[in-house]
Amino acid sequence: MLNIRPVRPEWLTLIVSGAFLLFYNVPLWQHLYQVVAPHGVASGLFTLLVIGILFTAAFNLVLTAVAFRWTFKPLLTVLLLCAAGVAYFMNQYGVMIDTEMLRNTMETNASEVGDLLTLKLGVYLVVLGVLPVWLLWRTPVRYRPWPRELLSKLASGGATAAVMLAIAMLDYQTLSSLFRNHHEIHLQLTPSNAVGALISYVHGVTASAKGPLRPVGTDAVRVARTDAGGRKTLMVLVVGESARAENFGLNGYERDTTPELRREEGVVSFTDMHSCGTETAVSVPCMFSNLTRAHYSDSVAKSQENLLDVLKRAGYDVVWRDNQAGCKETCNRIVFQSMTKLKDPALCGDGECHDEILLQDLQGFIDHLERDTVLVLHQMGSHGPAYYKRYPAAYEHFTPVCVSNELSDCSRESIINGYDNTIRYTDHVLASLIDTLRANQGKVDTAMLYLSDHGESLGEYNVYLHGMPYSFAPAEQKHIASVAWFSPGFQRTAGVDTQCVAEQRDATLSQDYLFHTMLGLLGVQTQAYSTGLDMFAGCRNQPGSSIASLAADRSVAVQPEHEHQQVQ
Repeated sequence: MLNIRPVRPEWLTLIVSGAFLLFYNVPLWQHLYQVVAPHGVASGLFTLLVIGILFTAAFNLVLTAVAFRWTFKPLLTVLLLCAAGVAYFMNQYGVMIDTEMLRNTMETNASEVGDLLTLKLGVYLVVLGVLPVWLLWRTPVRYRPWPRELLSKLASGGATAAVMLAIAMLDYQTLSSLFRNHHEIHLQLTPSNAVGALISYVHGVTASAKGPLRPVGTDAVRVARTDAGGRKTLMVLVVGESARAENFGLNGYERDTTPELRREEGVVSFTDMHSCGTETAVSVPCMFSNLTRAHYSDSVAKSQENLLDVLKRAGYDVVWRDNQAGCKETCNRIVFQSMTKLKDPALCGDGECHDEILLQDLQGFIDHLERDTVLVLHQMGSHGPAYYKRYPAAYEHFTPVCVSNELSDCSRESIINGYDNTIRYTDHVLASLIDTLRANQGKVDTAMLYLSDHGESLGEYNVYLHGMPYSFAPAEQKHIASVAWFSPGFQRTAGVDTQCVAEQRDATLSQDYLFHTMLGLLGVQTQAYSTGLDMFAGCRNQPGSSIASLAADRSVAVQPEHEHQQVQ
């Protein structure tokens, strides 16, 4: 058996701190080297050495503060196992760990988790998690009597703090400039990134749970429609998944990934639409709230009503059909239908369904409309990394395809092929939806608005999937696909000039507009509505107006990176 000599806790904290820096932070060191390399090899290596000592000392200081007899090893066990998993995802997909990434992870369903479970992840967990934990528990730790142990901790902590101060003063100008200009560093430092994200996530959850739900749009009423001819209204809002604008054929992509939508009369694709977040757990609550991205807070959004509540209050029936991991608490107070529970043998298998399940018995749904209705369809869409699972075999148009959830085993071409096939299938689902709505336009005023929740990275800058912190995320994770279609009857009752809308397809827009656009299209009057954030306000009964000019007239910045006024 392995015979390990007893060690003092201060030595164990130092060893573990050094191990964290050396073995669990490869992406951090790669990034730091790219940052400091332009200053010269010698200077860069010296800076890396200084940073290494500084981070090791910082870890050691924190671990020393918690190195008590009954808690130290259990705490290190959790940290090592957590750090092993974080190291895998950062190495594999180039992600950063922040609160929103953790929230997205916590709210992921079993099917999505299964896509992320790989042999390589198991290797990481064993080599960087289980093995170090086993060594940890095999290592005897010699604690002193508590008065001496406390003095020892104070001395060790003081010495460590002195080292940190000396290192900081040794190269203060370089370090201060580095940390001031590269805020992403703390999101790459494992395991402190995971610990910080967890603390922030728990704080957000507890904050949102406090107090009663704040109402929004309590004065919401519908404008009387005089030209509906007795027909009911059906607005279908499709929430896509991971569909980036660059790979949408209607937006000029070199591949025809949207052949069916291209043949649909009246479809408008918005080429410059941007998301509120880079993961579902942020984008979905954000787009349905009256908070703009610049003012978005998960705790605030979940402590108040949203668009669906306002529409319901105004008299619409509101139904959410889901083929994913739920609605992220946005549909808590409306009718919710999980379509995956239908387990249709033609569309479902391996714990998930293809998105055509969302259209199942849609004709029957339309035939039995009792009131004007808003139907939300939440797709599985292009969720990675197992793109090949997201579409039926008949839609495998681009080959070869990566048939593994271990993207490192596949060529980038095969990954993109699989992803493009998911877009081609989404094209079919949306076109089929429009065909059904068009077939019923004689008796129901129908409309469809589609927008993805966020985009997707496909290897640009060696980054895959999504979920990067918004300020650091590449455009591919924020630039999303969005299309609209309105039946002639809906155009009349909503007063929408579709020619005007088509002329504004290249306007810069964002999910900030969804709340107000839906209220405008559906004739809901409320003080919560802002004309300047209504995508189609400039194209409704206002000849000569436009989306862009309306926004300019009201001094509303349409660029998603700019801050809008928060709507109360």
